[in-house]
Amino acid sequence: MARVASKTFDIAGYLATNGPGRTITQHAANQTFFCQGGDADAVFYLQAGRAKLTVVSKAGKEATVTLLAMGDFFGEEAMAGDGVRRTSTATAVSECSVLRISKAQMLEVLHVEHTFSDFFMKFILLRGIRTHADLVDQLFNSSERRLARTLLLMADFGRPGSPHVLIPKVSQETLAEMVGTTRSRVSFFMNRFRKLGYIEYKSRIRIHKSLLNMVLKDELPEENASRPALLDPPPSAARVAKRAWLL
Repeated sequence: MARVASKTFDIAGYLATNGPGRTITQHAANQTFFCQGGDADAVFYLQAGRAKLTVVSKAGKEATVTLLAMGDFFGEEAMAGDGVRRTSTATAVSECSVLRISKAQMLEVLHVEHTFSDFFMKFILLRGIRTHADLVDQLFNSSERRLARTLLLMADFGRPGSPHVLIPKVSQETLAEMVGTTRSRVSFFMNRFRKLGYIEYKSRIRIHKSLLNMVLKDELPEENASRPALLDPPPSAARVAKRAWLL
C-alpha cells in the first residue's frame, strides 16, 4: 500500500538527519564524493561547507564547472533513469557535511511528499537558470567581468540572507578554470580589483559590496588586461621636431 503524503512534511528536518536510505557523512577538503564516469546511484545535499564540480575532457584537460554552497543538491543526474553515469566529479573545497540520499529513497520521497517535490523542482529550475546565465556570461562577457561574477557567486550575493563577504579559500588556478582564462590574468584582475577597492585578500578573499554595484551598473573601468596601458616613451629630438612640423 502506498504511503500517504504528510500535510506537514518537515523538509529541513529530513535534510538534516539520517534515516532510511539517507546518510550524513563528513568530508575533509579535497576529498571526492563521486567521480566522473561512476554509477549515479544517489543524490547529495550539501549541509555545510563548499564543494566543486569538475569535468575532464577526452584530451585530459580538467575544468571546474561550478562551485557548490550550503543548501545545494548535486548528483541529481541519478534521477534521470537506470544505468546513468556521473557527468562530473564532485570534490570538497573545504570541510563539508553532506547528506547522501539513495536513488530509491529519493524517488520515494519525491513521489509521496509533494511538498518536497515542489522544493526539489524549484531548486532544479533555479539551477537551470543559473546554468543559462553562466553560458551567457561565458559567451558575451570579458574574462575580467566573469571573474567578478564568480567572486560574487562564491560570496552568495543574490541568495536570501546576508552574503558571506569572506569566501572560502580558493586558488587562482581554480578561479582561472571557472572563468575560462589563465592564472596570470586572474592574478592581474585580482590585483586590479584590490586597487579599486572591490576586494581585500591575504589568506582569504573579502568581497566588498562595491564589486556588486560595479557589475550591476556596468561600471567596470575600461582599462584592463585586454587593453593594457601603453607607456609613452620619452620623445626623441627627431620626434619633437616632427610633431612641431605637423602642427
